[in-house]
This record gives sequence, structure tokens and C-alpha cells, in this order.
Amino acid sequence: MINFQNYHLHDLTHTYTEDMPGVSWEQARTRVKDGWNARWLKLYSHVGTHMDAPRHFDVNDGGIEDFTPEQLTGRAWVLKVPVTEYQAVLGTDILAPIGARWQAGDSLLLHTGWDEHLKGDYDRFRDGLPRISVELAHWCVANDVKMLGVEPPSVADVNNLEEVTEIHEILLSGGVIIIEGLTNLSNIKRELVDLIALPLKIAQGDGAPARVIALEEK
Repeated sequence: MINFQNYHLHDLTHTYTEDMPGVSWEQARTRVKDGWNARWLKLYSHVGTHMDAPRHFDVNDGGIEDFTPEQLTGRAWVLKVPVTEYQAVLGTDILAPIGARWQAGDSLLLHTGWDEHLKGDYDRFRDGLPRISVELAHWCVANDVKMLGVEPPSVADVNNLEEVTEIHEILLSGGVIIIEGLTNLSNIKRELVDLIALPLKIAQGDGAPARVIALEEK
């Protein structure tokens, strides 16, 4: 059994708020009128911290509900790659700190600091995001990356359909699970953590909001 007292637990998930594009809700019940409080929630399937399934780009029929617990847990490398450049392209050179320590089936979390832009500059957060290069996407497939996690809302330029399609198709068809919209990676000090990423289990889901937790050994 895991002794959680031996770990720092980091919540890598954004809080969903009504001012976030793709989120809205309305009151369904109130404690005074109905006896309890409840809301109707409307969420875009790729809003905030979320995960992509293969059917997001029709690489196959795999939905978010098909991911197994084994696929959604495991050890992950936290790579610090500070980015200030608008629309930076991330190549395989960022992998140098890992060296020969990488093992097939590990996951990769890219800490660029890009989540800070969500707090006050959403246009920059969305339009200027650091992107995964074709070279890096192919490396992830060839080296059996289990989950690839990034802080921007996408692994590729959402305003460039050709690019966003190519990168997603490479990763998803190669079995790489994509996590987008991470936050709080700056709180992690160690290079290696245990990762738990649990999306809502939605039938035929192209993607879903997810609660993502990193366990960092003390």
C-alpha cells in the first residue's frame, strides 16, 4: 500500500470557473426551495485541464472511456523548459536532461511556465503557445511515451489546422495519451514523480476534463 505521508501531492489541475471559455452553468436546485443545492454544468470536452482520446482526430474509434487505470498511472519525468518566445517550437534537444535514464512506458510532463498566461492574457495563452515539433512527436511514439502532459491548451497551434492535425495524429495514432492544460508544475522539485490522470469516463468521448495528480517523494 502506498504511504502517502512519504509524498508531496501536487494537484496539476486548473479550477473550472464560469469565466473560462467553454464553461457555463445554471442553478438547477437550491437548498431553500428544493432542499439541496445543485447546478447544471455545460463543459466543452477540451476545456481547462483535459485529456484527448484517439477519436478526437479520428485516428481510431478509441474513446476516453477506453483508457485503463494502467494507462492513466505511472512514473513521469518533469522537464523544465522555460519558454518566453511567442509560438516556440519544442524539439528533441529538450530531452538532454533525461539522457539514458528514460524507460519505455514513462510519461513526460513539460514545464514551460505557460500556465501563467491563463491568469491574465488568454489570447497569448491560446495563440502563442509553445508547440510540440514533428520531431519530438515522433520521438514520443518511438520511445513509448505513455502520457505527454503540457501546460498550454494544446500540443500544437490551434489556429493552424494542418499543424494541429498532424501533431495530434502522430501522437494519438502512436498510442501516446495527451494531457493538456496542466498547472502547478512549478511546485515540483524532483525530476521524477508518480502521475495519476483521471478523465471523466464519458461514452465515445473525444476528450474530457481530468483531475491530474503528481506524487513527489519527500
